[in-house]
Amino acid sequence: MSYSERWQELFGPTDGGPAMRLASAAPDPGTGGGAGGGPGNLKHSNGPWTSASGTAGDLRTSTETSRSALGPGHEGIESGAAGLSSVAALKSVLTSWEERLQSVRDECEQLKGTLLTVAKEMGETDAAINTSFKGVDGAGKADEKR
Repeated sequence: MSYSERWQELFGPTDGGPAMRLASAAPDPGTGGGAGGGPGNLKHSNGPWTSASGTAGDLRTSTETSRSALGPGHEGIESGAAGLSSVAALKSVLTSWEERLQSVRDECEQLKGTLLTVAKEMGETDAAINTSFKGVDGAGKADEKR
């Protein structure tokens, strides 16, 4: 049994659904892949990384906006409901939600920077690899065929 067949046995679909595939595994029939693997056209784009970073930034902003609105939304409750035991419980819930939203905000801020760094590094790596192949005979001819 080949390594690819063993991989499919272990990690392949059990009900005809999606499956993990190794880059060296034979492609599905009819996909046009070359011998020993897929079609050989793996390409990287920093677009998804940059987009994900923007989404994390947007989520950070909306989370902070929501967190900031919680306090003013609860103003006057203590004086208006003085003597009720629910005031203490409400204050506890408010504090809990403010802390949770602050954690989400901080995590989104960290993710935004990390995702931008990945996009930058991947782009620089792609450029460096492309440059390194330019000095190899025939690299330009192979690229022209694509």
